Amino acid sequence: MTVLKLGVAGAVGGVLAAALALPAVGGAGLAARNVADTFVDLPPAPREEPLPQVTRLLDKNGRQFAQFYTANRTTVPLAEVAPLMRRAIVAVEDSRFYEHGGLDVRGTLRAALTNTQAGGVRQGGSSLTQQLVKNILLESAETDAERAQATAPSLGRKVSELRYALALEEKYTKDEILERYLNIAYFGAGAHGVEAAAQRFFSTTAARLTLNQAATLAGTVRSPYATDPSLGAQARERLRQRRDTVLDRMAESGTITAAAAARAKKAPLGLRMSAAPGGCGESEYPFFCLYVQRELLTSPVFGNTAAERQRRLARGGLVLRTTLDPRAQRAADRAISARVHAADTEVAAEAMVEPGTGRIRAMAVSKKYGRNPGNKNNGPRTTYNLAADVAHGGGLGFQAGSTFKVYTLATALAQGWRFNQGFGTPGHFVPAQGYRDCAGRPVNAPGARVYNASGEGKGGPHSISTGTWKSVNIFYMMLERKVGLCNVVKTARALGIARADGGPLREVPTFTLGVNEMDPVTVAASFAAFGARGRYCRPQAIVEIVDREGKRTVVAPACEQAIDRQVADAVNHVLQGVFTQGTMKGKSIGRHAAGKTGTNNGYTSAWFAGYTPDLAAAVSVGDIRGSYRHPLRGVVIGGQGYGSVQGASLPGPIWVSSMLGALRDTPGTRFVAPDHSRFGGGFTPGLKEALEAEKRATDARRAVRGERVRWERRTKDRARRWWRAHRTHHHRDRRR
Repeated sequence: MTVLKLGVAGAVGGVLAAALALPAVGGAGLAARNVADTFVDLPPAPREEPLPQVTRLLDKNGRQFAQFYTANRTTVPLAEVAPLMRRAIVAVEDSRFYEHGGLDVRGTLRAALTNTQAGGVRQGGSSLTQQLVKNILLESAETDAERAQATAPSLGRKVSELRYALALEEKYTKDEILERYLNIAYFGAGAHGVEAAAQRFFSTTAARLTLNQAATLAGTVRSPYATDPSLGAQARERLRQRRDTVLDRMAESGTITAAAAARAKKAPLGLRMSAAPGGCGESEYPFFCLYVQRELLTSPVFGNTAAERQRRLARGGLVLRTTLDPRAQRAADRAISARVHAADTEVAAEAMVEPGTGRIRAMAVSKKYGRNPGNKNNGPRTTYNLAADVAHGGGLGFQAGSTFKVYTLATALAQGWRFNQGFGTPGHFVPAQGYRDCAGRPVNAPGARVYNASGEGKGGPHSISTGTWKSVNIFYMMLERKVGLCNVVKTARALGIARADGGPLREVPTFTLGVNEMDPVTVAASFAAFGARGRYCRPQAIVEIVDREGKRTVVAPACEQAIDRQVADAVNHVLQGVFTQGTMKGKSIGRHAAGKTGTNNGYTSAWFAGYTPDLAAAVSVGDIRGSYRHPLRGVVIGGQGYGSVQGASLPGPIWVSSMLGALRDTPGTRFVAPDHSRFGGGFTPGLKEALEAEKRATDARRAVRGERVRWERRTKDRARRWWRAHRTHHHRDRRR
């Protein structure tokens, strides 16, 4: 400590000794003989936690689309604060700031005497350094007791504050103290720090503040709630009075001339209040924002413990470059909103994921984000991210249906099955034997009876190709038994499959029929692995983190080769047939694409998951009130009636529209052709004959339809000729 500051401290000690000889305030008196020791043996400067700041989310192009914070603050160096702002705050809060050693003797004496006589704290006399101490203690307080102690109306607290102020003066220069004060102070209207205040009050930066603006902001810190201009006319009038007080103080201290003060006092406040949106509800893409926020709280990349991650999120100050592709997001939003209304109880959700990286390009939900009036469960809004799992703010998901047949298909191909290899199937199937879970326990269901869904036929021979294209339930139940239930489960797990609720997968005979509840992000990332030739990547929403010090951390994709590349090529070959010969026939996106419909038993939910080598997407549809209690039969969705909703009737068209928009300017990439020497050929008894019979029946139906159309056309032609002739005779009769 310098001699100058020791002298000041001694003088203050004498002042406080005289003041403290009067009745103590709040039982916190201090004996005069302890004063010298109190101000000579100073504590370390108060511990300063990083100030909470705004965390900003950028899309893949670098454009901000969301921000969230516990305190709307952006710290700036003193050099980026207008000199007029610095002078204004010093003039009104501590005019002798650059002269004293940490506390204003005259101001402290005046306040101490006034407060003691009043029996409580009635007048402030704190220097800027003391105010900084108070704010530091408040910011670092973690309990209500610590916060109460930092603001206690007692001389004991004041003495502690003074000691910390002297310690800060030893640690920092005056300009460093002023910089910290301007960044920590609360200016009202939700603005913490001078930069946020400049943006909030005047839609400008701290560096560009004018005299009028600087005086206005400086006037708020004494009573930020009373002068909050967003609270109405009375508050704005109090703010104007405080601005004029600041201008007078600046003139008195010689910071500005009296004429300049007079001119500024005649001017209006000139407020240009700008919104300070915070939280995902204010974002243009709220569900993606919610996913990122939950990722920060759950991923070990952002902290080893949940408490550490929560502190990091609360402190903020991060810039997160995300994987969001605005074009893909808009395409998904439009595709869903065109077919499902926000007010419908049936909900649609879609996620788009990039093969080979796992980068989530879009998350769309048919409902708006937020709470419904009266906090009702049903309405046009939801706070659940229906495109994601529970860990990322989602709901419990919907059963994925026949999309899960792809894991049985991949398992069969890996075991040596060929495209045309298959077997005959009955009209119904009872899984009474042959099913064991991965713990080796039998999980047969002799009381269950499985039928093919509508349009799948009543039995007959199928190969793995035709059984996939037609999505034949019984064929896949039998195929799963042949390749092993546990092997199918292992394939699904390797490709990232996990239940939306985070619970263990249900390893039951109907696993291949999709009895597990899933979310679109998980399913899209899993199908993206086929587009990447078997390389599975964990869904990724954040690719780069820039911390408050400007340090950049790149978040690399988390990928592994989940299945053999040639097996993935073979899966792609079969699933391309879904568009050309199967359940999605006639619904093309004009490039190589593969996918699988998913329609659940009883129409409780419907899915479509598909992909190209460039992009994968999964769409789910179900009733938000509960899929079992409210199946998708006899429903009106988006103003259109459906006797039943199947994977190809609603999720499929949503997928097609969104993929067309998302890939509009992306050159098409072809799948790698399968190794036909390994997967080609194969034999299914009776299949050739069944297909020929089916073709003859189809041709016959077409012929009948064609004859009917021709008959209707001839009938209409005769009717038109008769009417023309009749109309001619009718006109002749009228002329006569």
